[in-house]
Amino acid sequence: MSQPSILFVCLGNICRSPLAEAALRMRAVEAGVALTIDSAGTGNWHVGRPPDPRAQEVALIHGLDISGYRARQVTTEDFSRFGHIYALDPQNLKDLRRIEPKRHFSEVRLLMDMVPGRRGTAVLDPYYGDAEDFAEAWSDVCEAADSIIKRFGGR
Repeated sequence: MSQPSILFVCLGNICRSPLAEAALRMRAVEAGVALTIDSAGTGNWHVGRPPDPRAQEVALIHGLDISGYRARQVTTEDFSRFGHIYALDPQNLKDLRRIEPKRHFSEVRLLMDMVPGRRGTAVLDPYYGDAEDFAEAWSDVCEAADSIIKRFGGR
């Protein structure tokens, strides 16, 4: 059986989705769970760019260097490459539904649906906010990462 593969998707792939990727990578290592993890955006404005400096800062506060991450746009091939695609808000979920191929095996859903009591909610988009907003987004993606690890057999 191959290891689970997870793709996080937000709008530009410079704030929330790279934070979700980093949080899950950290939790997977801590739990000893093998996962394939990536992130992407539905938009193409930031392709090739590193995460927002404020996202990098909040990750560094938690011991993670995400400066080497590079934004990319989600592709139809991602629906074949990843078994689980998690949108970080309802609008990006709608955008994913618009581009998903008719036949694919990916589970496509809202990320916070993984967290008990958070069904239907979005991870706050901190782009126009401040450090507190990035900290809140980090908290949300960590909570979701914990739920994902539990789902895939972590300690």
